[in-house]
Amino acid sequence: MNLAQTLARIARADPDRPAILHGGRLLHTYGAWAARCARLAHALRAQGLAPGDRIALFMHNHPAYLELVYGAWWAGLAVVPMNAKLHPREAAWIVEHAQARQVFVTPGLEADLALQVPIVDVTGPAYAALLDGPPMEIEERGPDALAWLFYTSGTTGKPKGVMLTHRNLLAMGLGYFADVDAVDARDAIVYAAPMSHGAGLYAIPHVIAGARHLVPASGGFDAPELFALSRSVGRLAMFAAPTIVRRLVAHAEASGEGSEGFKTIVYGGAPMYVADIQRALRVMGPRFVQIYGQGESPMVITALSRAQITDGTHPRHAQRLASVGIAQTPVEVRVANAQGQPLPVGEVGEVLVRGDTVMAGYWRDEAATQAALRGGWLATGDMGSLDEEGFLTLRDRSKDLVISGGSNIYPREVEEVLLQAPGVAEVSVVGAPDAEWGEVVVAFVVAGPGETPTAEALDAHCLAHIGRFKRPKHYRFVAALPKNNYGKVLKTELRRLLQAG
Repeated sequence: MNLAQTLARIARADPDRPAILHGGRLLHTYGAWAARCARLAHALRAQGLAPGDRIALFMHNHPAYLELVYGAWWAGLAVVPMNAKLHPREAAWIVEHAQARQVFVTPGLEADLALQVPIVDVTGPAYAALLDGPPMEIEERGPDALAWLFYTSGTTGKPKGVMLTHRNLLAMGLGYFADVDAVDARDAIVYAAPMSHGAGLYAIPHVIAGARHLVPASGGFDAPELFALSRSVGRLAMFAAPTIVRRLVAHAEASGEGSEGFKTIVYGGAPMYVADIQRALRVMGPRFVQIYGQGESPMVITALSRAQITDGTHPRHAQRLASVGIAQTPVEVRVANAQGQPLPVGEVGEVLVRGDTVMAGYWRDEAATQAALRGGWLATGDMGSLDEEGFLTLRDRSKDLVISGGSNIYPREVEEVLLQAPGVAEVSVVGAPDAEWGEVVVAFVVAGPGETPTAEALDAHCLAHIGRFKRPKHYRFVAALPKNNYGKVLKTELRRLLQAG
């Protein structure tokens, strides 16, 4: 099993089918894409790389990303994707820990990248030379061979390398059709979020379906550009963090532009609050699907379908919008106690998942592998509960739980309430040490433009909607919330700010 076969299959059957677009311009058909991968694979192997070796991609979104991923697989190699926003020292540490044999970069990212392995700029002559040679046949690989070595964000300590196999990624790709979206050759996946993360992984189902692959000319997210592409290219599908969804919706609302050119917007990677998805539906219509996954089970734990999101007549619609949906087809999901035993409906415990999308383990870290994989189940570190219909509602990461006066308080619940308060644009809730209560709830609040919410007004709002013991003890009004490269709020940084006074 080699994922490169999925590309070769379409290239043989329909070589003239449009494949890779840069902006609105067609760069390569499926036949040309496959041919470039075959020549790239031969060049990499001719340089001495052997099956199982790794190449690292330290790149902004670029059309070459797609041919490097599939070219590496064609040669029997594995890919190490790295976010282009990493500091060069962070990137160098990943390259060295992954024992990558070569690094491919987009212009400017090679600066200060001190490494002992070759660094190739994908816009330069050295890369062009790799595509000038003869092709090679696809290297046969077993289903459990390493394909994608993804390094976690590392909010605590050094990041860990998640080992994802060809089997893992094929199961993820096939699950997309069952649980996320039907795809055909008319569709175009647009890479506005980093291709080093979930957006890049969604190339797999779109290759399987023979769809188009669109890299924006800007190389990233720009709302006006995406709306223009939705009109000129049409049938856009994309993966987006909630931050990007909010910006798309804000642009649509402010500009009055129609959303008809967007087929599907899959959101995940961070909490999407009920108020935000309700606004998105009002402004852009029924184009949204939610997924919940982790690097260790990429894009696949649960899904909340387009039909479930839009069915406002369902008696539990509000609760469903607050959930992350039901288990995706390739996996089983369990909410368990500390011993790994399943808990009854409605009780909060750790979310566990098992199935063919769950990682093989952590690269060069057996202790971490054993801690995460317990009896065949992946311990996600997320806390949640299942209802009687199988819908999973996430509470928080286990480390984010606030225990005040012996009572469990889930920050997500408090955040949902505060986002409904007038004048609040963003909010994040954490616990702060307290001599009397153990911990107290602190809310960091970003006001909307021209708004000045007060602590007294927010406190009254909370008292009207949640138990008194859950309301924040303190409100901190800030200009912005600290976020990582993928738009997730860094609660560790908020806690550090509290400790610093």
